[in-house]
Parts: sequence; C-alpha cells; structure tokens
Amino acid sequence: MDQLTSSLAPASVSRKSVADASSTTALGSVTKRLTNELMTLMMSSSPGISAFPKSDGNLFEWIGTIEGAKETIYSGLKFRISIAFGPNYPYGAPSIKFDTPCYHPNVDISSGAICLDILQDKWSAVYSVHTILLSLQSLLGEPNNASPLNPDAAAIWNSPTDFKAQLMKHYRPL
Repeated sequence: MDQLTSSLAPASVSRKSVADASSTTALGSVTKRLTNELMTLMMSSSPGISAFPKSDGNLFEWIGTIEGAKETIYSGLKFRISIAFGPNYPYGAPSIKFDTPCYHPNVDISSGAICLDILQDKWSAVYSVHTILLSLQSLLGEPNNASPLNPDAAAIWNSPTDFKAQLMKHYRPL
C-alpha cells in the first residue's frame, strides 16, 4: 500500500506543475498580446484616442483618454478611462469605465460603467484596445438610446442645448 501511495504522490504534484506552467504560459501570451497592442496604439495615427499601462510593471491595468470627435456635442472634451485586462484576455472583454464623469445615455454618470455591446455579449477576440477606443469615441457621438444606462441623458439627447448644459454641469476637465 505504501508503495502504491508513494507512486501516486508525484502524479498530483506533476499535475499541479502542469497547471502552473499552463497559467504561466497563458499569462505570457496575454502579456505578449498587450505589448503588441501597446505598440500598435503608439504607432497609430488615430486622433483623439490613447491608452497606456498605469505603471511599467503591470500590463494588466491601463489608463486611456478619449476626445470627443469633431462635429459632435462632445467635440473639444477629453475623458479619462480605466481599462483592466483579465487573465483570459483577449477571449474575455476587458473591464472599462469612465473615470471622468461622462453625461451620456450609455454611461452611468456615478460609476462610469459603459453599455456597449462589444464589451459585453458581442465581444470577440479580434477586438483590440485600439478598436475599443475607436468604438467608445464613436459611441460618444452616436449613443444607443434604446439601451440607456442614463435614462435622463437619453430623454434629452435630441435637445442639443439642454443636453450640452447637463453635459457641462457634470464634466470635469483633465
């Protein structure tokens, strides 16, 4: 019996080692993907969007900025966002929220939560930080009023003067 028990013990240790190696490999591939996405963003010529890691030692927590596109009610305004990548990125969407208060039909003004289909049920591993930032910039000028997180903002979206007054009441410049 002792011989049977001792011959089984290394198997459980080796399974744990395999699981640890698998986790390390997965984190390594996420790190590689995020490094590539950072380089793509740095080389991008897309106006009004940027993002980078909060610190040199952590590629999983980023801060970004989004400027309102020209000819939208958000033109000339700049918003800070937080981006958190999980260990299953890109197969799972990152968590993104507005840090700058954003009065918008699809943004919760108090928590910064965002209602955007590609960050939820329409997520795909082909999306990148770059495409997410462009989508958020586009969302600023083209909200989905059918699915508002901020019903008050959705109700006055079609009254630009009233909307702009509420927007500026909540906005805090960077």
